[in-house]
Amino acid sequence: MILVAAFISLLVISNIIAVKTITVGGLIGPAAVLCYSLTFVISDTISELWGRKTTQFVINTGFGAAILSALFIKLAIVMPGSPFWQQQEAFETILGSNIRIVIASLAAYYISQSHDVWAFHFWKRTTGGKHLWLRNNLSSMVSQLIDTVIFITIAFYNTGAPLLQLIIGQYLLKLVIAAADTPVVYLLVAYIKPKTGLQHAS
Repeated sequence: MILVAAFISLLVISNIIAVKTITVGGLIGPAAVLCYSLTFVISDTISELWGRKTTQFVINTGFGAAILSALFIKLAIVMPGSPFWQQQEAFETILGSNIRIVIASLAAYYISQSHDVWAFHFWKRTTGGKHLWLRNNLSSMVSQLIDTVIFITIAFYNTGAPLLQLIIGQYLLKLVIAAADTPVVYLLVAYIKPKTGLQHAS
């Protein structure tokens, strides 16, 4: 339950803060890059311990939560402000992502996360349940590429934005995070497994 709560919280927060772009080491990406990348750490941990079906259920739940948050944010924007409310324009600027961005975010999330679960268990079967580091990295790195390409293409195609530069910059940031998250997955699995009596799931 804690992992699911963290997964959904990171997902919803990433959708809210993604409107800001940041620069890290000369690479440009959304402020949500770290927040969103951590969802793959959690999904891989859940996949390892509870299996594919449970992880896909968590992903589906996160998808519903993302839609629900987007709807309530939109509702808050369109509702009349109180007489002393003076920040409507700023509120809309920060939270009022257009429908294209919302669609891009939801499509990228669902396809990439579903692929991550499939790939994680594909490599688990291929390696006979060994080498957690390998399936964690291979599944996350490919899934992060899928996520980046889908989001950037849908969100910025035909807007004049440098698509290739955005894709490369965002993906390189995600690659660094994906490589660094492997010890975290090992720690989570090692911590949770003896406390729950779980065996590695399929």
